[in-house]
Amino acid sequence: MSEIQKKNVAILGSTGSIGKNSLKVLSNFPEQFKVQYLTINKNIDGILEQIQQFKPRGVVVLDEAASRELKSRITDSTEILCGEEGLLEIVQRDDVDIVISSLVGFAGLKPTMKAIEAKKKIALANKETLVVAGEIIMNLVRQHGVALLPVDSEHSAIFQCLVGEESKHVAKIILTASGGPFRTKSKDELKHVTIEQALNHPNWKMGSKITIDSATLMNKGLEVIEAHWLFGVLPDKIDVVIHPQSIIHSMVEFVDGSVKAQLGVPDMKIPIQYALTYPDRAQSAFARVSFPQLKEMTFFEPDKEKFPCLQLAFDAIKTGGTMPAVMNAANEIAVEKFLDDKITFLRIPQLISKTMGAHVSTPHPTIDNIIDADVWARHYVKSFVV
Repeated sequence: MSEIQKKNVAILGSTGSIGKNSLKVLSNFPEQFKVQYLTINKNIDGILEQIQQFKPRGVVVLDEAASRELKSRITDSTEILCGEEGLLEIVQRDDVDIVISSLVGFAGLKPTMKAIEAKKKIALANKETLVVAGEIIMNLVRQHGVALLPVDSEHSAIFQCLVGEESKHVAKIILTASGGPFRTKSKDELKHVTIEQALNHPNWKMGSKITIDSATLMNKGLEVIEAHWLFGVLPDKIDVVIHPQSIIHSMVEFVDGSVKAQLGVPDMKIPIQYALTYPDRAQSAFARVSFPQLKEMTFFEPDKEKFPCLQLAFDAIKTGGTMPAVMNAANEIAVEKFLDDKITFLRIPQLISKTMGAHVSTPHPTIDNIIDADVWARHYVKSFVV
């Protein structure tokens, strides 16, 4: 493939787990893709290594002090942009074809919207974008005729199972969950879990926020809301099943009783590659499932009493409007406070529930409504935690 046919890629959050795995995938396709822009918060050492290896045209640093430090340490002609303005600028540039949106949390919303409006192909790993503004985002996707491809392993699995199928034939979607590190613990034992224990996921290596979300099952709740918007399936037709081996990444049941499942080892590089190369399937050297060594696959109902975050997410999407944005904001602050050792593990769902209970949802919200709800929820949670 000639140089002019290469697809230029911008990775939002390049030193995070998804960003690093995306770069590993892209390094296998030098004839097809060019890493054009990278963005970070303030991981200067990490981005310097990536600049040296991938030689992007530019880098966005969200933290102002870190941006100044990078400029003082950079030795080549790499363009350095700063702050959210820089982020919004690069996703709209003409020399970007694909945006991998892997920022953590609410921060991913605005740049993803701008990328859609600029008609870029979106590889979406930032589930919060659809959680807080799913109606707006999907309307923009349709309006601008862009491809929005899921990177989350569960939504990639559903997407793959739906290829060649008609939506009227879908009976329900079944999202699988590992159950996290505390699946077998009692609720009484959860009173005393530590930050270190919560960050010790049994199957996946992820960033700290998403790892805590997995431990509370909020991550699965966010995925329920994301699946609702991505695939146009009502919440009561989305099930969650605990599958500790994390081999089946999700399933689709059809009206005739047939079920399609997508399987693979727990490796984020697989769904990332699929999103980047779709509709093709490119050869890879990734690990394969050995079924004789696997021996068994087990499934359990999720315990919503022990892990109430999952039910809170179902409640939020059924209420709709600004409620999912409030739930997400409350969760982000509660997780932050847990990681700062300011609250206990079980306090996370309590704070989310209290915040949702105090909010009157605005139906069919504008972006301003969503931003206002997000700001309000963050302040509300912080008022209860010193």
